[in-house]
Amino acid sequence: MCRHLVPDGSVHAFLAEHRMQLFPDALFADLFPSGRGRPSVPADVVATVMVLQALEGLSDREATAQLGQHIGWKVACGRALTDPGFHPTVLTLWRARLRASDRPERIFDAVRAVVAATSVLKGRARRALDSTLLDDAVATQDTVTQLVAAVRRVRRLVPAAAEVHVRAHDYDQDPGKPACAWDDPAARDRLVSALVTDALAVLAAVEAAELNPEQTAEQTEAVGLLGLIAGQDVEPGEHDGTWRIARTVAPDRVISVVDPQARHMHKSVASYRDGYKAHVAVEPETGLITAAVLTPANTPDGPTGVRLLAGEPSGLEVLADSAYGTGQTRAALTAAGHTQTIKPIPLRPAVPGGFTKDDFAIDLTAGTVTCPVGHSVAITPAGKAVFDWRCRDCPLAERCTRAKAGRTINLHPQEGELAAARRRATSPTFQASYRRWRPMVERSIAWLVAGGHRRVRYRGLTRNQLGLSLRVAAINLRRLLRLGLTRTDAGWALA
Repeated sequence: MCRHLVPDGSVHAFLAEHRMQLFPDALFADLFPSGRGRPSVPADVVATVMVLQALEGLSDREATAQLGQHIGWKVACGRALTDPGFHPTVLTLWRARLRASDRPERIFDAVRAVVAATSVLKGRARRALDSTLLDDAVATQDTVTQLVAAVRRVRRLVPAAAEVHVRAHDYDQDPGKPACAWDDPAARDRLVSALVTDALAVLAAVEAAELNPEQTAEQTEAVGLLGLIAGQDVEPGEHDGTWRIARTVAPDRVISVVDPQARHMHKSVASYRDGYKAHVAVEPETGLITAAVLTPANTPDGPTGVRLLAGEPSGLEVLADSAYGTGQTRAALTAAGHTQTIKPIPLRPAVPGGFTKDDFAIDLTAGTVTCPVGHSVAITPAGKAVFDWRCRDCPLAERCTRAKAGRTINLHPQEGELAAARRRATSPTFQASYRRWRPMVERSIAWLVAGGHRRVRYRGLTRNQLGLSLRVAAINLRRLLRLGLTRTDAGWALA
């Protein structure tokens, strides 16, 4: 009755007319295999709510409230004005079943099938790669908090651990931090040492015990996490059997026992974030996201970008910034048959304003490197060109090096690939293509994080990957509608 109130061309109007073709019951039949009935809420309605929820960035409670109150949502789902909607736990149940299935991203795949049916990507041989950091949904924890939480969990799950006599803290009754004079370094070291000693005692007891087969997975995860926490932030103290906070940070440090898969990431020396990283591949002419994956925040961009293109045909022009410019990434893209419009990693001169590696003549065939003055040296098996004594009386030494042992040129295993990339980056063709097509992926990233999507909603990669795929499906559906998506007797097409 209210369809006329929802504007044509909107996501709500499209879903009102085509949700059953886009999300048929057969697409979700395996989620409810019991022969004793079917879910009380139709599959097309739940899938539609999930897409709208991802599009608007709503919680489960907010989404079901919209279904009960918002005319656009009611029209999209084919519900009567008097329909109150359904309980938020329905969405929780469906997400859980999707995650546990062999096709957890089937809603994204359904939209991708529409993209394929329209042939909108046919002949479009460019893909732009980028990533963005997403804040985690939990608080970052310090070493003491993580040790207490990890010991508490193992003692709760493993009976043998609960029998261990511990001294640093009452783990069973108090989930908070132990009392300590935090301003006193010696007191802090004594507390950390006592906590680590308790953790090691619990681990030793668990190692000798048999785990409950019904809880083995959860117990194993808890014990493994305790072992990691007990070792990642501490080092032996000055006396035997004592421990203290390590002076360095572990490279893959767990930042919270509540979400052990979240990681710490520095965007710059002064800017850092905790959480995850969303990687996307975008067709820059249409703005459609062809692939998306979530990783811990400290995952490098290059190898993940190669994964995003794994299902694509060869011959693509790949556009990306210098984060994707490593030798391994370039070699993988070349092996896959793609051309690269990727910014090179900047070279840093040993002396400000002085010579860089590109000022040296590198002959990989002859195995030599020649400096700007004309001295040639052989490349060592370790990939180095050491000029040594040749720099002592060199008239250009001040522009080349400050090292007493002279200039050393370190060559990458893919040095030829990297040097060729630096040369290509200076060409007008490269510059024109990069400026024209690269900005669309940044626009797509802006769409991805708009409306409260700068932070993930759940804990763990699996849950948040499903959330990312739903968000991308909603964005692609909106982009398709702006491109003129329609349905004819022959199937999906662009007007």
